[in-house]
Amino acid sequence: MALPVTSPDGISAMVTWLATTVDSEESARVLAAAGVHARLAACAQVEAIQSYYWWDNALQTSAEWRITYKTTAGQRPALQKLLASRHPYKLPQWLWGESAASPAYAAWVAGEVTAPLQV
Repeated sequence: MALPVTSPDGISAMVTWLATTVDSEESARVLAAAGVHARLAACAQVEAIQSYYWWDNALQTSAEWRITYKTTAGQRPALQKLLASRHPYKLPQWLWGESAASPAYAAWVAGEVTAPLQV
């Protein structure tokens, strides 16, 4: 099992997250399950949101679903590649970063994404 990166305070560790949005709850559920099933994410959370953005030179608004995956820095590129091939958008949003987490949670995430892949 990969060890989580310990923060400078010594009482937290780091977890990598990856987020994207899609236009339907069904698409969100399919993508969320795909990342977790492949063992590239320990978990995925789906949230309904309202988005406002410029597209085709006009201000748009639409209901979207945000999927946030918890993974490791090493698995994030493979997770993004898997999801990109299944993403319904022509120009998907990909945001990622690292967040401090409890050492126990970070160890759980690391253990889940290093477990044998499911086929």
